[in-house]
Amino acid sequence: MRFDVITLFPEMFQALTQYGITSRAWQQGLWTLRCWNPRDYTQDVHHTVDDRPYGGGPGMVMLAKPLHDAWKDIQTQIPSQRRTILLSPCGKPFVQADAQRLLEESGAIFVCGRYEGIDQRFIDLCVDEEYSLGDFVLSGGELACMAFMDASVRLIPQAMNSEASYKQDSFQEELSGLLDSPHYTRPVDFEGMTVPQVLMSGNHALIEQWRRQESLKLTFERRPELLEQAAHRLSDKDLAFLKTLHSSDF
Repeated sequence: MRFDVITLFPEMFQALTQYGITSRAWQQGLWTLRCWNPRDYTQDVHHTVDDRPYGGGPGMVMLAKPLHDAWKDIQTQIPSQRRTILLSPCGKPFVQADAQRLLEESGAIFVCGRYEGIDQRFIDLCVDEEYSLGDFVLSGGELACMAFMDASVRLIPQAMNSEASYKQDSFQEELSGLLDSPHYTRPVDFEGMTVPQVLMSGNHALIEQWRRQESLKLTFERRPELLEQAAHRLSDKDLAFLKTLHSSDF
């Protein structure tokens, strides 16, 4: 997997190669990263990458040419065609399936905007898709981009100590796209709160049943829209349990 990122702040991405799962996977050569700074594609002494917007208004707009020149340079150095993704408040929400798609496509080119926005002509010429981290505005696309890359890298085989770990994550197909169940570890008693007895029973069938029901319950309470999306993947047992939660939709 390879990621190419067009960004004014390439130093921010060092976090991915220095900490946690993404760092271990990077050290193993499971994924690679190269950042491309638009300032390196400017000709003036100040390395200008923005200008005032036509039509007036607040803020500055990123120039199309430095971005376009960086993007063209990437095209000459990547082994195959990759999607170009812009991080933007106008983009569709990034979900777990998108992380899986990045894995299957062996990466992407990310464009991290700054200031008031990016000249639309660069977007029209080069960008395939736009994604957002959520319904809020960040100072730039870097943090969202790092989140998307982390979500995808951890899906690479051998990136995690156990493949079963990510298969039990919230939103994974193995959980029908639902939230994960609660987790417990030692000690058995903490501040008067004890581990559910079923988890210490050694009965794996009961444990799996408990985890499934807790997953359904948590999703019902916090993200009920996920249940609607997963309805076609729910079993009769799942539906029967949801009825006990007084869900009018089931």
